[in-house]
Amino acid sequence: MNLPHPKLVDLLQRAYSAEKAAAFAYQGHAGSIKDPVHKKLVRQIEIDEWNHRQEVLTIMQQYEVSVSKYYEFRFHVIGKLISYSCYVIGWFMPYYFAGRLESGNVCEYFRMMHYFHELGITSHDKILYEMGMKEKEHEIYFLQNIQSNKLLPIFEKVFNWGKSKSFNDIDLEKKYPVEESDIYCKK
Repeated sequence: MNLPHPKLVDLLQRAYSAEKAAAFAYQGHAGSIKDPVHKKLVRQIEIDEWNHRQEVLTIMQQYEVSVSKYYEFRFHVIGKLISYSCYVIGWFMPYYFAGRLESGNVCEYFRMMHYFHELGITSHDKILYEMGMKEKEHEIYFLQNIQSNKLLPIFEKVFNWGKSKSFNDIDLEKKYPVEESDIYCKK
């Protein structure tokens, strides 16, 4: 079955490849961390990203959506560059940009859900919801590690993400259930 929704097809292809870039970036991030507890936590986030990639591929295969060679190449290079840079840019920037990236990734999964709903498909709601919420957990983890850093207010102004700015509208303390989650990421 083909998906008659070009925006959804593109989003699936982009998300699939971007998860690889994120996983590569977290390999470098974890490798650059000395604290064993934080190293283990970042490695778990890398595993989560590989799992998300597999889940997206499963959905793509169900609808005969091909993997984009362009996105695969582009995000492979981006992920490797970020991975290597983690060893030279200090500890703050990998945490900051990981949090910023995760903040935007949250809505990717809810937008997928919205697009599927436009086609009358609800069978992926649970997994898309879970992946979106997991990305939110990642965002919070990274933000918590830098929230008292003196660079955060500067980066927040320049890059539009931080303690008072997010790219999604999810509050883990007041979550809507899957059945009501179509309210998320409408902006």
